[in-house]
Amino acid sequence: MRFLLLLFIVIPVIEITVLINVGQAIGAWYTVGLVLLSAFIGVNMLRYQGLSTLARAQQRMNEGQIPGNEMVEGIVLAVGGALLLTPGFVTDVIGFLCLIPFTRQRFARLLMSRFTIVAMSQRQGGAESDDTLNHQQPPRHGDPKHSGDIIDGDFRRED
Repeated sequence: MRFLLLLFIVIPVIEITVLINVGQAIGAWYTVGLVLLSAFIGVNMLRYQGLSTLARAQQRMNEGQIPGNEMVEGIVLAVGGALLLTPGFVTDVIGFLCLIPFTRQRFARLLMSRFTIVAMSQRQGGAESDDTLNHQQPPRHGDPKHSGDIIDGDFRRED
């Protein structure tokens, strides 16, 4: 929580400082023009990259796979788009990094590893024992501790 508070205080101060310095160097109207131009270019890049990611997700779903990477990349794209619409040069640089495929994929991998660690730590905290977490021993049908965990049934795939 402190990180977010610090982020919402530090980033605007940095943005204002950079905007003032750029405005003094090239002029106020040119600075405003650059901010608007970066937003326009960013929105067009966002549209192209978003459609590309959506097409990859649909292809994976057609192959019967879960488009996990594409979903996380979509989140990174959304954050990048929001940063590009925020006036300022620092947020624009971060936003453009979210749109470039190489850096977007790195951000997505970083997010997925972070979410995996959080999910595993929460699961370990709520697990009844290491055996149920690691699935080393299958639960027994007569065990009351696992009475609701097993559902017997048949499966047939129809395409």
